[in-house]
Amino acid sequence: MDSVVLAGSVLGGLGLFLLAISMMTDGLKLAAGSALRHLLSTWSKTPLRGVISGFTMTALVQSSSAVTVASLGFVNAGLISMRQALGIIYGSNIGTTITGWLVAIVGFKLNIQTIALPLVGLGMLFRLLKPGSRFASVGLALVGFGLFFVGVDILKNAFEGIVQAFDISQLSADGISGILLFLVVGFVMTVLTQSSSASIALTITAATSGVVGIYAAGAMVIGANIGTTSTALLASIGATANAKRVAAAQVTFNVATAIVALLILPVLFYIIHEITAFFQVEANNGVTLAIFHTVFNVLGVLLIFPVNDRFAAFLDHRFTSREEQSSKPQYLDKTIAQTPDLAVNAIILELLSTSDKYLDLYQRVQVLHNSNTNKYAADIQVLKVLSQAISEFIVSVESAALSKDTTISLATMMRVEHYLLNVILKLENIIQLNTFDEHIEDSTMLMQINDFQAHCYDYLYKVRKKAYLNDDDMLSAYEALRQQHEAVKADLILSATRGSISVAQMAHTLDKLAETLQIGQMWMKAFSRIQTIENKIETLRKSNS
Repeated sequence: MDSVVLAGSVLGGLGLFLLAISMMTDGLKLAAGSALRHLLSTWSKTPLRGVISGFTMTALVQSSSAVTVASLGFVNAGLISMRQALGIIYGSNIGTTITGWLVAIVGFKLNIQTIALPLVGLGMLFRLLKPGSRFASVGLALVGFGLFFVGVDILKNAFEGIVQAFDISQLSADGISGILLFLVVGFVMTVLTQSSSASIALTITAATSGVVGIYAAGAMVIGANIGTTSTALLASIGATANAKRVAAAQVTFNVATAIVALLILPVLFYIIHEITAFFQVEANNGVTLAIFHTVFNVLGVLLIFPVNDRFAAFLDHRFTSREEQSSKPQYLDKTIAQTPDLAVNAIILELLSTSDKYLDLYQRVQVLHNSNTNKYAADIQVLKVLSQAISEFIVSVESAALSKDTTISLATMMRVEHYLLNVILKLENIIQLNTFDEHIEDSTMLMQINDFQAHCYDYLYKVRKKAYLNDDDMLSAYEALRQQHEAVKADLILSATRGSISVAQMAHTLDKLAETLQIGQMWMKAFSRIQTIENKIETLRKSNS
């Protein structure tokens, strides 16, 4: 019966501890509001600042998993780069050591009843006074903070009971096999609880109560550090290539840090013992483990920092997606940017190549009537990245050697790139409108709409293939397209008036037709200017030959 009571106490204490960590994390994240997003996205411009922001937020929300998952989300959304996220990951590993210090110093030094219960009461008072507010979120965090100490106290008492009831000599970590056994225990505990903070608190409590030896506990702490990577691995499933790189970085960093810590485990504990003795600090097993956890995480950051750029470059070549390959310019590179005349030709080739991708996507969206709009998100992103790359390249062309004509040509191509970007934004709007579209039953009306969309694609295709001999021919063809648009528009309004189609169908279709016509207009402007530049280049070539 005593064994059942002890097991129940350990299970209950751990459950209460996990609940407390969850409440603290949720409360502090809600109370922080946009501060978490602001800190991670703004204060991580350099790896060092990333370490500081990662440490700060993990120390505040008491969850390296929350900060890691938030970082993966920001990388997924493109708010921060993969390289920025690396610093956050390093910092969060150091930040998670704060839990160990709370357990080692505060958890065993205070009368739990004195501090924990008032915090719970105060926290609930905050929630009752201002429900649904940031004030209530602070209250939730206070309740969690109070339950944190209650959980620690229950665990401490339970482990003291285990020491009295059982022979703990078998739990010492003898040799490499013993160390590896307890490392696996720490790893499994963290994976099961999804909280390295809970595992480390449990380990420190067990070590302080004499359930496990200092080396065994050290191995469990190292195992917990590895186990915390499971959260990032789960969050990276189905994520972007950059987010997968961040998850891989955390696994690599934590495993490498763990290996170093295992190799010098006796040395680290010896150094900690000598330092605490020199400063005459009372270091029980709990404090020693808290110091150990902090030291080997800081050591890991110090070891990775000198090679961080190489590590990031290595990751850049892993998990490469089809979209990333597609979004790389084919004709632009830094060496060409040093020769303006060559750069102009390269930019034209890149613009034409990109326009083919625009045309292909337009056909799939408009002419083929593919209803699966979600599949176009990756294509849209590829075109936006290409657009950004072209703009940046134009700006990077060596300005010192620019002639007046070349300067004008570059400015013109910047306008062309802007027109093409507008095309993709218009097409993105059409894709969104398709999401809410209702099928039009009027076959005559539907045939007119489809005919207009096919006519527009035919116009775009002929412009791209230079089927029109000059700007006047291109403009005349566009005018015919515009007149067809007006005719379809008038018939749509008439059909809605007669009740053949709903007003909602009319509004959505009119919006799509307007976006389609504007695509034709942007396309005409872009290729008219490309043709002007090409004519200038051809004239200059003939004059020099």
